[in-house]
Amino acid sequence: MDFSTPPYLLNNASVQRVMLQVLAALLPGIGAYVWIFGPIVLVQIALATATALAAEAAMLRLREKPLAPFLTDGSAVVTAWLIALAFPPLAPWWLIVTGTLFAVVIAKHLYGGLGQNPFNPAMIAFAVCIVSFPALMSQWPPAALDLGFAEQARIVFGLAPRVDAIVGATPLDALKTGLKLEEGRVGVSQLLDNREVFGAVAGRGWEWVTAGYLLGGLWLWRRGVVSWHAPLAFLAGLSLLAGGLWLYDPAQFADPLFHLFSGGAMLGAWFIVTDPVSGCTTPKGKLIFGFSAGALAYVIRVFGGYPDGVAFAVLLLNLCAPLIDVYTQPAIFGMKDKSR
Repeated sequence: MDFSTPPYLLNNASVQRVMLQVLAALLPGIGAYVWIFGPIVLVQIALATATALAAEAAMLRLREKPLAPFLTDGSAVVTAWLIALAFPPLAPWWLIVTGTLFAVVIAKHLYGGLGQNPFNPAMIAFAVCIVSFPALMSQWPPAALDLGFAEQARIVFGLAPRVDAIVGATPLDALKTGLKLEEGRVGVSQLLDNREVFGAVAGRGWEWVTAGYLLGGLWLWRRGVVSWHAPLAFLAGLSLLAGGLWLYDPAQFADPLFHLFSGGAMLGAWFIVTDPVSGCTTPKGKLIFGFSAGALAYVIRVFGGYPDGVAFAVLLLNLCAPLIDVYTQPAIFGMKDKSR
């Protein structure tokens, strides 16, 4: 941007333009997802998108708001894609629809619509569904599952029985359960040697999906869509706590690389904590918000009752975001002390 002469025009930063770039950044992760687990995730994305747009239109009509500007801004579609990617790919169709409806109707429009929601709608959907339907939200297919698209679709739409043998826990949950069952007889390293479950780094196949999210997130940062503060702080909070406990007792705690490339760490770092509405707005605030969310996500993962803590960590920090912003506001221009 050239500031040498007026007028000082800003680049086009419309909501639609930003949301389209976020959707584009998700494509590498989605591509890896399809490659590893099959194209059924595309069906879930389509279901969530259709539900989000229908719910958005209905709420706008009830609130007597114009449809076209809000249906085309892309915000509902971004929420839908994040929900579909956070839910198990073989989850029944009604679970995706229920979560998306709750996100758009309750978590977004109940608070006044776009720009007014204090909580991240996609994380609200995940939290509500994992509390209400914990068994369905905890069943993920293994990367080696040899199941055709037609059979996957039959499972999703309830046309075929759900067979427990084809679904299982996430690598995070498998590690936590394995440590509890072995009761100290087997350490983390021995469990991680099971390459059929844990792969080379953090779950067979999941390394590629999370690497796709990382690639998309770095592209967003390079484009100036997101700043580095919240994502880097989130990954630092998760890594430092994981690294400290791993050094303290490597038999009971996995290394930081495992936590960075498993579960929703990369998706949360680049696409959730960067939400400009429910997160912090000041640079210092973003650092505090991201670091606290990352550390809390680790605590919930390892010591809590849920396999992944990203959603709950983000929602708890959403509560704190306004207060963090108040205490991290920069000084007023031309004044040495912002309190003056």
